[in-house]
Amino acid sequence: MQDTSKQYDAVIEKCRNLFVNKMSDYGSAWRILRLPSLTDQIFIKAQRIRGLQQNAERKVDEGEESEFMGIINYCLMALIQLDRGVVEKPDISLDEASELYDEKVAVSKALMMNKNHDYGEAWREMRVSSLTDLILQKLLRVKQIENNAGKTLVSEGIDANYQDMINYAVFALILLKQG
Repeated sequence: MQDTSKQYDAVIEKCRNLFVNKMSDYGSAWRILRLPSLTDQIFIKAQRIRGLQQNAERKVDEGEESEFMGIINYCLMALIQLDRGVVEKPDISLDEASELYDEKVAVSKALMMNKNHDYGEAWREMRVSSLTDLILQKLLRVKQIENNAGKTLVSEGIDANYQDMINYAVFALILLKQG
C-alpha cells in the first residue's frame, strides 16, 4: 500500500499545481459557485470522460487525464464550499485556498487509505470505465441529496460522495499512467 500512497500524492501534486496556477490566473472566483453548480461541473467532466471512452472520434484534443484532474479539483472546491459556504464575491487568498485544499486532500486520502486497506486494493483490478461509471453514480446520488435539501435518511452525506469521487478519479489517473 506504500506505492498507493506515493502514487496518490503524485496525482494530487499535479492537481494541486493546476489549482494553484488557476487561482493565480482567476483568483477565488469559484467561491461564488453554489454546490449544485459545482456538482454540474463535475457531471460535465464525467460525461465527457464517458464519451471519450465510448466514442472513436474526438473533436477536442484533450484526453481523460485533464478531465479526471478537473473532477478532483472541483470536488475539493465543493468540499471547501460545504465548510465555508457560498459568497457573493471572491474572498480568499491563494495561500488560504491552498491550505484549505491541502486539508480536504488529507481527509480524502485518509478515507482512501482506510477503505483501500479493507478492500485489499481491489481498484487495481478495475477498468477506468468502471471508475467513471462509479463517479457518475455518485454524482446522481449527490444531485438527489441536493434535491432533498441535503437531507438523507440512512445514506452518507454529500461530503462522503465528493471524497469518494476524488479517490475514484485518483485511482483512474494512476491506472491510466500505468497503461
